[in-house]
Amino acid sequence: MINRSEVMETNKMITDSKLDVRTITLGISLLSCVDSDLKTCCDKIYNKITSFAGKLVETGEAIEKEYQIPIVNKRISVTPIALVGGACCKSPEDFIEIAKTLDKAAKKVGVNFLGGYSALVSKGMTEADRNLILSIPEALRCTDIVCSSVNVGSTKTGINMDAVRLLGSVIRETAEKTRDNSCIGCAKLVVFCNAPDDNPFMAGAFHGVTESDAVINVGVSGPGVVKTALEAVRGESFEVLCETIKKTAFKITRVGQLVAKEASEMLGVPFGIVDLSLAPTPAVGDSVADILKEIGLEHPGAPGTTAALAILNDQVKKGGVMASSYVGGLSGAFIPVSEDRGMIEAVEQGALTIEKLEAMTCVCSVGLDMIAVPGDTPATTISGIIADEMAIGMINQKTTAVRLIPVIGKKTGENVEFGGLLGYAPIMPVNGFDCSAFVNRTGRIPAPIHSFKN
Repeated sequence: MINRSEVMETNKMITDSKLDVRTITLGISLLSCVDSDLKTCCDKIYNKITSFAGKLVETGEAIEKEYQIPIVNKRISVTPIALVGGACCKSPEDFIEIAKTLDKAAKKVGVNFLGGYSALVSKGMTEADRNLILSIPEALRCTDIVCSSVNVGSTKTGINMDAVRLLGSVIRETAEKTRDNSCIGCAKLVVFCNAPDDNPFMAGAFHGVTESDAVINVGVSGPGVVKTALEAVRGESFEVLCETIKKTAFKITRVGQLVAKEASEMLGVPFGIVDLSLAPTPAVGDSVADILKEIGLEHPGAPGTTAALAILNDQVKKGGVMASSYVGGLSGAFIPVSEDRGMIEAVEQGALTIEKLEAMTCVCSVGLDMIAVPGDTPATTISGIIADEMAIGMINQKTTAVRLIPVIGKKTGENVEFGGLLGYAPIMPVNGFDCSAFVNRTGRIPAPIHSFKN
């Protein structure tokens, strides 16, 4: 059982090492909102979100006050909108009306973000899927807190290269439409392979069709806590290193489990999962990169980086699954560039490149995350980078993702400021050789042989 005294043991972690619950995310099914009339569908969506999530922020604040545990974000995820709007949306413009409705409802209940402006197209695209994808640039321009994701591949189905090619252009267009605001629209768009149904983190959260009508998922984060714990065992063996990470992850996850249970009871909504991902912020002392340095690297990107990250990710999962019966989502270590001060420093020092980050994604939780690239990067190059990352997820049977930001008007070596949790990022160089003949092939990349397990 989780009790108050157990939580009190974490006070030092909270005050000294920046332990927090990164998000309480309320997943809401919008399948009951499907309607052939667009206005009726939008009205149903608005009413359901405001009804189910009306007390979400209030509940999070009450838990913060009672247990003195910081809860950074309160968020909503919804059923992929390509499914919800398929009956009434006959054009990209129709889907944009739903995006505006989502933004309005999310602002009404006071959450930080809403995810689920999404399409699942790992094997093919319906007309609704294509219309939603085409609507993304304008939808992200005209809304403030709506986030979008597209799942273009899976281990079971392969990679839909038609969708990958389309998304290269969509990302470019999104950057153009939001160029006056640091191309911020691209920071709210994630391309996935093997996307999980229960991820509470943005921008990739959506409420899977296998989920119940509503569910509470919690994302808990504590890279600063892990770093502090490792400082006490500096120079010790790998066995001691692994045990320390595992025990620390156990304590972090117990905090998330408590918050999830409390929120579930207070809202009368089933508890889903705890996602124990180590999610950094730009704040000093809250960096996954600093953990890698504490393990023994001068900077992330140095030889040994992938091995060190593999150790961290695996031990975090091992500790987490002992603390909660329902660990899910992504769960591991995030390596976003703009959101991690240590990663930014590694890029600025020349230690970390996109190619090395791609290698690191083979053993971590997400993928190429929050990476700013030159504004003149061709759409086909963006699609090629996406295809590479999707292949890693497909072959390795893991979730992986791409969140690239071509910053219009910026060149390699310059910086872009996003603000808040998104931080700032140096513009990273990309390989300038052409891949358009590969990207412009039609169809899909077949699933790997190990996908055939029936």
